[in-house]
Amino acid sequence: MHLGRCLCSEIEYVVEGQPRDVINCHCEFCQRATGSAYLVETIFEQENFRLQQGKPKIYRYTSAGSGKNIRIHFCAECGTKTHMTFDRFPTIVGVYSGTFDEKDWFERKRENTLHFFLSTAPKGTVLPTGFKIYDAHFWQSEGVAAKPNVFDAHTLVTDELRAESRQRLDDLKS
Repeated sequence: MHLGRCLCSEIEYVVEGQPRDVINCHCEFCQRATGSAYLVETIFEQENFRLQQGKPKIYRYTSAGSGKNIRIHFCAECGTKTHMTFDRFPTIVGVYSGTFDEKDWFERKRENTLHFFLSTAPKGTVLPTGFKIYDAHFWQSEGVAAKPNVFDAHTLVTDELRAESRQRLDDLKS
C-alpha cells in the first residue's frame, strides 16, 4: 500500500498495487490544473484507491475533448488536488502523483508510461526515447485508439515539432 495526502494532511488516501498506467499529460487543462508543464497522473482501478481520511471537495469540469465531466477532488483547507474521477472512464481514478508520500515508488517504463498532447507541450519539454507520445489523447475518438509517435532519441519540443503535431491532428479531421 502507498499513502498520499494533501499539503495540510486533511485529505489522506491509499492505493494498492502498481498503477495501470502512468500518464504525462501536456494538455492545457493539466497545465492549468497543476501550474506546471504537465501532470504526472497515475491511473488506478477504483477498487485499488481508498480515502483514508477527510472528505475532499469536488470541482466538476467539462472536458473540451469528450464533453464529459471530470471531477477534481481537492482539499477545502489547503487547496491541494489529490485525484480525479471521470464520467468517460467510470472505473478508474487518476491520482495527482506529486501527492504521494514516496514520489518514486511506482515504475515509469515504456510499457506503462504514455505522453499525451504533444500538440500543446511547452517548448523545451524533453520527450524520452522509445516512449509512446500522442499528438492529443490516447483515444482519437470513442473506441478508436490514436497512433503514437515513438522517437528514436530524446527529443526537445520545439515550435516546429508542435506544428507538425497539430497538422497531423488537422489531417485527421479532413
